[in-house]
Amino acid sequence: MAKRKTAYVCSECGADYPRWQGQCNDCGAWNSISEFVVSPAKSNERNTRGYAGQTAAKVETLNNIDLQALPRFTTGFSELDRVLGGGVVPGAAMLIGGSPGAGKSTLLLQVMCQLAKDKSALYVTGEESLQQVALRAQRLGLPNDKLKMLAETNVETICDLALANKPEIMVIDSIQVMHVADVQSAPGSVSQVRESAAYLTRFAKQHHIAMFIVGHVTKEGSLAGPKVLEHCIDCSMMLDGDSDSRYRTLRGHKNRFGAINELGVFAMTDKGMKEVSNPSAIFLSRDEEMSSGSIVMVVWEGTRPLLVEIQALVDYSQMANPRRISVGLEQNRLAMLLAVLHRHGNVQMNDQDVFVNVVGGVKIAETSADLALLLSMVSSFRNQVLDRTLIAFGEVGLAGEIRPVPNGTERVIEAAKHGFKKAIVPKANKPKQTIPGIEVIGVTRLAEALEAI
Repeated sequence: MAKRKTAYVCSECGADYPRWQGQCNDCGAWNSISEFVVSPAKSNERNTRGYAGQTAAKVETLNNIDLQALPRFTTGFSELDRVLGGGVVPGAAMLIGGSPGAGKSTLLLQVMCQLAKDKSALYVTGEESLQQVALRAQRLGLPNDKLKMLAETNVETICDLALANKPEIMVIDSIQVMHVADVQSAPGSVSQVRESAAYLTRFAKQHHIAMFIVGHVTKEGSLAGPKVLEHCIDCSMMLDGDSDSRYRTLRGHKNRFGAINELGVFAMTDKGMKEVSNPSAIFLSRDEEMSSGSIVMVVWEGTRPLLVEIQALVDYSQMANPRRISVGLEQNRLAMLLAVLHRHGNVQMNDQDVFVNVVGGVKIAETSADLALLLSMVSSFRNQVLDRTLIAFGEVGLAGEIRPVPNGTERVIEAAKHGFKKAIVPKANKPKQTIPGIEVIGVTRLAEALEAI
């Protein structure tokens, strides 16, 4: 027997090493290196061609490639189409991850049952039995007379059966239970996930089959398996949602066919996932009686503006080291903005506990929330209620300057549509033409913004 060849691969960055070590030298992650079994080269027909029925590759000129043969098609969910960049591209491999119970299988089952009316669709389940999937479809009231089902975990068998049935769209649920026969390690290992994903992606592209792949997440919230898994596929999405909330957010982290950081919002109901066409209305469900420390900001998610409420609570600290707790915003940026507020706003909170929360469970990554965050903290610290019809956005620099953010005019227009009457924005983002129904105040320094409220 040939000696089994092994390598050691980092699950975070994909770097390989000849022997195991505690820390990856490339990305610096600890305990991320695991054994990877290198498949021996074989001369049989399956391994030389990749899989049964694979077509031979040929060289073509860029202008001779037919783009009309691969039109996008809709999934039936406009929020999902938005995250995908406008619809599903034939031959694309799309990875959707999320915590257990987030609704990954439910959403994909709804999509597949709707698409099966007009297209050949195949749903491959490796974690559940066919009876379990059928019971879910019956409970959700989905049309189940067209969708083809398969319970299998062997990747070669799946591709051979798919080649015989010729589906236009497939679902693999999930990649962590799939295995390739030539790899000797257990399903879910770095070796199996890496080889299975590469095998399925190659099959989808050769036969122009749109393929959804379900992936598990780790306790840190990132996709389980090697980091190269995200490099193999064309689109990576993450379905997030708290267990005590009925709303789910689908965010695109990678997309070769559209913009990244697109956000789709769904509501989990007894009939499955329902898309939310106006997410701003959810995040703006404010109390009738306003309190201090609350303000609305306009963030840009992908290709559309989104209005969310930010709340701050500043209270005297009984501890030697006051607490700085941030939910939905970056912790380090909160500490930096408190220093800017002290230096350039003459507001000192060294003896105050500061708690910040973004309503609705939205996670804000862009810097346009800086100005709104500072105004909410000052409002809570002074116990002064801000105007209910006020919105604010803008980046705050270390020198106390208010920097412009992208798509400023579109943000103001979106706020005006929702009935806001006053906006504090960077002076460079102030619209050149007057927008009916809203007063726009352009500021260049933090002191001017504080004076405006």
